[in-house]
Amino acid sequence: MNNTLIVLIGPTGVGKTELSLSIAEHFNTCIVSSDSRQLYANLKIGTAAPTPMQLARVPHHFVGTLKLTDYYSAAQYEAEALSKLSELFQQHNVVVLTGGSMMYVDAICKGIDDIPTVDKETRELMIRRYEEEGLEKLCAELKLLDPEYYKIVDLKNPKRVIHALEICYMTGKTYTSFRTRSTKERPFRIIKIGLTREREELYERINRRVDEMMKEGLLEEAKSVYDYKQLNSLNTVGYKEMFKYLDGEWTLDFAIEKIKQNSRIYSRKQMTWFKRDAEITWFHPDQKEEIMTHINNLLS
Repeated sequence: MNNTLIVLIGPTGVGKTELSLSIAEHFNTCIVSSDSRQLYANLKIGTAAPTPMQLARVPHHFVGTLKLTDYYSAAQYEAEALSKLSELFQQHNVVVLTGGSMMYVDAICKGIDDIPTVDKETRELMIRRYEEEGLEKLCAELKLLDPEYYKIVDLKNPKRVIHALEICYMTGKTYTSFRTRSTKERPFRIIKIGLTREREELYERINRRVDEMMKEGLLEEAKSVYDYKQLNSLNTVGYKEMFKYLDGEWTLDFAIEKIKQNSRIYSRKQMTWFKRDAEITWFHPDQKEEIMTHINNLLS
């Protein structure tokens, strides 16, 4: 097994992008993104997508490939990214994977459960029911159809609730019955590098990054996609707060503060998720030499 996937992960704003570029340049290779929102072409500023200059430095895959209206799932990402990695490993011994979407990282490293693909009719039916009946009604239904999953699902996340109900209706089985949580073997070695900072340092970086996004035109970008605000692709920190401002519910200053706050909350969720993975070796982003030494030792 000569092929190696270097997985660079960490919370939002920690500094993954620059280090991933340096590692990819060192190995003369490319980067596969594991960011579920950078996939969308219209969301460059709010998702901190690689800039044209960064894309020119290192080839990237799974950045800006989808329209806002495209349906996409972690299962699709797993299949397409593994297929792309198979191609890339014919040209490179090492490939870099980076991004903060926990489920997308796990999809590549561990695999996700073989849950049936939802047919178009069922999906449209459940979306219509969600719009007409609301989330609370669907949650109550999930409690009846799959009480085990109901206990652990984020009941404020319509995508998760709707998807579980779609599977229940389509298969006649509980969503839980498909969740085996078994790790799949991969035909390449995986080296996991985690980046972390002291909480105050990270929060300061997050706050600064939000201010930079505003200067770069986040509000204008939100205006340009406002007509699609009901889509799941835009149920995302940065956009949903801007929509509250555009709807007249919040002042601009309050919306910006909420972006910072919700970004900080998300960074804590990411760290909670990643910290459960004993395969990750943790570094401060400034420890570039130590990180490269660690990778080279494992490769030698």
